[in-house]
Amino acid sequence: MKNDLLKFITCGSVDDGKSTLIGHMLYDAKLLFADQERALELDSKVGSTGGDIDYSLLLDGLMAEREQGITIDVAYRYFTTEHRSFIVADTPGHEEYTRNMAVGASFASLCVILVDASQGVLIQTKRHARICNLMGIKHFVFAVNKMDLVGYQQSRFCEIEKDIKLLMAEFHYESIKIIPLSATKGDNVTEKSKQMPWYHSKTLLSYLENVDVSEEGGNKNFSMPVQRVCRPDRTFRGFQGQIASGRVAVGDEITVLPSGEKAKVASILDGDQAVQESGKGHAVTISLDTEIDVSRGCVLEKNYELKVGSMFAASILWMDDNSLVAGKNFLLEIGTQQVPATVMGIKYKIDVNSGAHVKTDAITKNEIAFCEISVGSKIVFDEFSSNKDLGSLILIDRITNMTAACGVAVHDISKENNLTWHNMDVTKELREGQLNQKAATIWMTGLSGSGKSTIANALEKRLFSMGKHTMLLDGDNVRMGLNKNLGFGEKDRIENIRRIAEVSKLMNDAGLIVLTSFISPYRKDRRRAKEIIGGNFIEVYVSTPLEECERRDVKGLYKAARAGKIFDFTGITSPYEKPERPDIVVDTEGKSVEECVNVVLQGILKYLEK
Repeated sequence: MKNDLLKFITCGSVDDGKSTLIGHMLYDAKLLFADQERALELDSKVGSTGGDIDYSLLLDGLMAEREQGITIDVAYRYFTTEHRSFIVADTPGHEEYTRNMAVGASFASLCVILVDASQGVLIQTKRHARICNLMGIKHFVFAVNKMDLVGYQQSRFCEIEKDIKLLMAEFHYESIKIIPLSATKGDNVTEKSKQMPWYHSKTLLSYLENVDVSEEGGNKNFSMPVQRVCRPDRTFRGFQGQIASGRVAVGDEITVLPSGEKAKVASILDGDQAVQESGKGHAVTISLDTEIDVSRGCVLEKNYELKVGSMFAASILWMDDNSLVAGKNFLLEIGTQQVPATVMGIKYKIDVNSGAHVKTDAITKNEIAFCEISVGSKIVFDEFSSNKDLGSLILIDRITNMTAACGVAVHDISKENNLTWHNMDVTKELREGQLNQKAATIWMTGLSGSGKSTIANALEKRLFSMGKHTMLLDGDNVRMGLNKNLGFGEKDRIENIRRIAEVSKLMNDAGLIVLTSFISPYRKDRRRAKEIIGGNFIEVYVSTPLEECERRDVKGLYKAARAGKIFDFTGITSPYEKPERPDIVVDTEGKSVEECVNVVLQGILKYLEK
């Protein structure tokens, strides 16, 4: 039985006629108000169609879209015929606006992918098909448009039909329909074409009115991500959210994840109405018979073996202008949870043209990749194929707050379940007591030649003379040992800092005061180091100006970088991001080593007091 509402998108390569198709459908089906119809006819007279009606104007509303004759933003239209209600998202075809197309695909149950009959299946057509598949769309319609430009030839349609079936052979889908049409002339849009008597099946509108997109798959057990805790007064505490799967009834015993605590459902409000039970898709408020800890991001479930972990594999569409390399940090949103996350590894990317898995260390904008993601705390999730709400995710850049990627969880990485952090009987606090000091990491950052290593070495001698137990980690020394297998590209720099942070944490656990001397040029990496180390992380910015550092140039590195002999050299060919709020700032220009050490020592003593 078909659904009453069909949500679909139009997509495909640029200038395939997506907006024109939907506009013509609305116009022919008499789904426009009289003023809309009149405005369309008037606007078309000053357009690029020679006075004929330009149906794309019904959807391309932005000035830039009308000037360029392209779609940039997603345009949503709501309309109803005698047989069905529709929400259509007209999405852009330009590769530059692929992220907008992905947003449209995330809401749809069906996609209409246009193919220009004169050009056939293009790379962007394939990319959009793969994105629709990634977003969980199982119903595909391929509209082979502009048949009028190829003389309505059946042979040309058959060639394109063969290419489409070859493309779709690698996907799992529930229905596919390939329709020859002309969006401009109206052939097979709402009325059967007299120009193509060889096509005997339904028109596009007729097919959309009757296609069954009901969802039979997915888990049938109850799950609901908690979006909000409702506490209007001291007598009521409810947990609000949209039911992601299954049904729940008053009296059911539910489990709260990730804590695993159990309680019974005391009442259910569906909107503002008290009900005895409710099901998937309903926004409800659930109260429990026991006061247990539930907050936004928790998941209520019943007889549902959801995954609870901190590492999983995911397929993602990368949307950022900057490339993605392993080790980058983000905020991850899945369900109603938002947690720090790191892309630990890129297993492969997908070749848009062939679908082949290509080994890679980095991906660029609009590429699809299979990655391993680690999160800062345990989260609740499921495979996307079983639960869209708890299986779809986005990665947010922590500096710009822009969405860097969207994707789906594929499976959990169960090897983490075999690992357990062992709490030792001899604790960090006991070691600190025996050493009579407070453990800390003094993280010195600054340009090459700023004086980090000199200050760190002199500071360690001063602390040692005070009876402190220390360990100095110098950039060059670590590079020659622990990190000798790392280069100086972005990926290796990220991993270099991560390893140093992990070593520093272990040494802090031993009760030691750790001094580090690393350029560590990126704020996000220093932030991640602080998250790993925790506790007393003291950021010291050695703020010596670039000109002074270059004047010293003890190792001749700046000279070599200026001559183009060293690539990715911080300050010259690679950026250095100054700390925004360092704990201590020291500028070595015009100061003796002793004066600089005094500045740092005075700043850190308050952190080292027991």
